[in-house]
Amino acid sequence: MLMASTSIILLLVVTLVRLAIWGLVVYAVIQGIKALKKYNRSEEVRKEKAETRRSLGEVLRDHRVRCKMTQEFVAESLGVSRQAVSKWETGTADPSTSNLLALAKLFGVSAEELLRSVEERAPERENS
Repeated sequence: MLMASTSIILLLVVTLVRLAIWGLVVYAVIQGIKALKKYNRSEEVRKEKAETRRSLGEVLRDHRVRCKMTQEFVAESLGVSRQAVSKWETGTADPSTSNLLALAKLFGVSAEELLRSVEERAPERENS
């Protein structure tokens, strides 16, 4: 008699554990589906951010052009090759910290302003 009630209790415990595991699996699947739906709904926002995000190279080129400087002039001023400046502007390579500080000084802006420009929006588009 004792053996039969022990096995019934054990069977009930195992069944409850299995139900709890299945419940967690179902909960995880539902949360995953919710996250995917939210991600899919944010596609427009992600595209807009990608369009407005500026790379460091774009910011450097914009400042160089604004200051009416050539890549050759910037390279000579910093003591690097023109190809290095070109690589920075195309995003193939990034300037070292010392070169970034020298670029900022050459362009008449702070290094913080150069880096902040990377994350800010590109010049505002016309609102129609």
